[in-house]
Amino acid sequence: MTSSTTTTSTEARYRVDLPRPTAPVPAALDLGDGADVSRRIEVTDRYLSRDGRPWIPVMGEYHFVRDRGEVWERELRKMRAGGIDVLATYVFWLAHEEVEGEFRWDGDRDLREFVQIADRVGLDVVLRIGPWAHGETRNGGLPDWLQARDIAHRTDDPAYLEVASRWYAAIAGQVADLVHRAEDPDAPIIGIQIENELYDQPQHLSTLRTIAESVGLGASLFTATGWGGAHLPPGRFLPVYAGYADGFWEESDTGWPEFGRQHFTFSDVRDDLSVGADLRVTPADVDAAGDRGTSDPWPYATCELGSGMATAYHRRPLVDAQDVAALALTKLGSGSAWQGYYMFHGGLHFEGALSTTQESQATGYPNDVPVRDYDFFAPIGAAGTQRPHFHQLRRQHLFLSAFGDRLATCPARIGPSDPGGLRWSVRGDGDRGFLFVNTHQPALSPLDAVEAVTFEIGGRDAAVRVPSDPITVPSGSSFFWPLRQPLGDLSAVSATAQPITEIRIGDHEVVVLAASDGIEVEIQIDDVAPRVVRGASTTVNDDGRLVIRPDSAPGADCRVQVGRTTLVILDSATADAIWRGPVNGIDSVVIWPHGGWFDDTDFVAERQAADAEALVLTERADRSGVEFRRAVVEAADARHDLAPPVFPAAPVFAPRVGGSASRFAAPTEADFAEASVVEMLVPSGIGVDADQVVLRLDWVGDVMRLHIGDRLIADQFWSGRALEVDLSGYRDLLAEHPIRLEAFAWDPASPVHVDPRVRPAAGDPVLRVEEAALLVRRYARVRTTP
Repeated sequence: MTSSTTTTSTEARYRVDLPRPTAPVPAALDLGDGADVSRRIEVTDRYLSRDGRPWIPVMGEYHFVRDRGEVWERELRKMRAGGIDVLATYVFWLAHEEVEGEFRWDGDRDLREFVQIADRVGLDVVLRIGPWAHGETRNGGLPDWLQARDIAHRTDDPAYLEVASRWYAAIAGQVADLVHRAEDPDAPIIGIQIENELYDQPQHLSTLRTIAESVGLGASLFTATGWGGAHLPPGRFLPVYAGYADGFWEESDTGWPEFGRQHFTFSDVRDDLSVGADLRVTPADVDAAGDRGTSDPWPYATCELGSGMATAYHRRPLVDAQDVAALALTKLGSGSAWQGYYMFHGGLHFEGALSTTQESQATGYPNDVPVRDYDFFAPIGAAGTQRPHFHQLRRQHLFLSAFGDRLATCPARIGPSDPGGLRWSVRGDGDRGFLFVNTHQPALSPLDAVEAVTFEIGGRDAAVRVPSDPITVPSGSSFFWPLRQPLGDLSAVSATAQPITEIRIGDHEVVVLAASDGIEVEIQIDDVAPRVVRGASTTVNDDGRLVIRPDSAPGADCRVQVGRTTLVILDSATADAIWRGPVNGIDSVVIWPHGGWFDDTDFVAERQAADAEALVLTERADRSGVEFRRAVVEAADARHDLAPPVFPAAPVFAPRVGGSASRFAAPTEADFAEASVVEMLVPSGIGVDADQVVLRLDWVGDVMRLHIGDRLIADQFWSGRALEVDLSGYRDLLAEHPIRLEAFAWDPASPVHVDPRVRPAAGDPVLRVEEAALLVRRYARVRTTP
């Protein structure tokens, strides 16, 4: 350790003062629990709380009817390990009463079982009960018999309310006793969303809430989508909002949609007028609705932060993992008090007995979406793959679990920009806070690096200046830094590193942080009382703060000990590999860059093709500090490469224009009579003892369908992504039939939108499978030994 004094004279380029906010007051909403309810939920004008503690819920969408019931628990545990604490799910009427009067709650439609499993793995639940749901589902989820009825759908027409009441009563018959209430405060269902994207029927929304309560669905929270200038009944619902990096509902000749920019820019505007706009009869009434900004006397809550994007035939967005993570971080920096993702887990459109169940032009919608595919490029894919943004988002969610009660109370102050265009904000309370910065936008419209950046954040006490000297914020950066935050036993820490989590290990307070790529780590401590500092050099700046710079580069071995607190400073890639949960029954921090989850006692890791190491943060044997202990995850037979099937021809499909918006339509069943066909044999002995076997096809073309016998098991509109199909549920069929692939080639003259980064440049039609493999998933518990 070295010590000296440094002075700083350069004026900070970016500055903002943080006035101390007023005390929170109850929101002007008829929501929440009474003071006598255990685990009570309350809604203030700025944030939610549980048992009096400020709380930022992290909610992820997963549709039970779009997956197999036998995998629900494993997949929900993955979500929980990814930092989700609230599960959202649509209850699609079409899935449960396809034939009028014949309700189905069996098998993959067992709502009650799904909610009970969610409860068992530690998730609260928000049910989105419609009646109209959308979710890219046929009739928005209304059964055909109801859609055809000559009544005023989605209004207070008595004939519609009669059947809607029966629908709500049917849901209540399954789960009313699982609703959180005074007499059962541990019950999992804490919220009900009524309808979806209904922007001009406030009285109807109010009526539906009354009906839900009357049949036993009287949850603590009632939400309704607020986007599109929606008119909601005063005081009856918490508005929830959306934000997507791109949208399949845009036109095929649109590049990156203009609406995307607002979601990578810190802003106090909550509404997005683009989501669902292609389904509105009339334009959004912006003047009547207001800008849905910070003047609303209730928290800024989201339910559809785009954690990926679906494809339609005419438009196939290519959202990247970093797009998702940057968008989520920007919403936090804009004041979000509830992070809700759609979808967090992908799936397949459920199979109807009478029809397919996807949104299509044939059922009156502007868009044709795939018959089965609803992978959404979600953080967890339809086949259970945990993608890079699953790990990137988990880093943010671990922060919210450890520090969210501090962030929740802090309003956002959007930093003034300059011609350099740096996007930044501070959420603070006048004394301390968190600084948010984003220079990331999708690849179709990237942002430049910003030079000569320093920040000065003023409050009641002396201003904080970070970093001490000007830096360049690289293009593609997205991070937040603590400002005078208590970390470990240190009372006021500012740093150019992002907090991840805080944990006590033995006698040691440990704080894990992530360095920002291309930015030197600097830690400032207000209290300069004598302390032993190990693993870093120190100076004292002209504000009297102790400035600490680690001796080693960020990584698992970069540990700075300040008194009784150890700061573990990771590089960005390692930070994305951080997990937290039980190992040997003890709350632990784990580094593991692959898939996995936690059961009740251990971390369960996806085994790799070669031995791999998980690192578990533990106390040293001599109790002098902490270290990462290595635990070997033994290799397993994890991948079998197959000979890529070769299509005998490359026919192209000439798209027709159809639907209410005159968009390009997908091939019909009749069109597929002209498709190229090839068969694949799946070796029978592979993965018979595995947890899961997934077929992965890296291919180029237009549209592909996969059948086993007469059953359509998967399809995809090609967008540059591989197709992954979980074969685990089809073992009996595979014993009797090969997989039949039917496909059309990519036409170089195609008018549909495919991202220019991957759009084929060839002058001839393209149809090929470049790689084919079976991914065989086996898992092992990670345990450490002394």
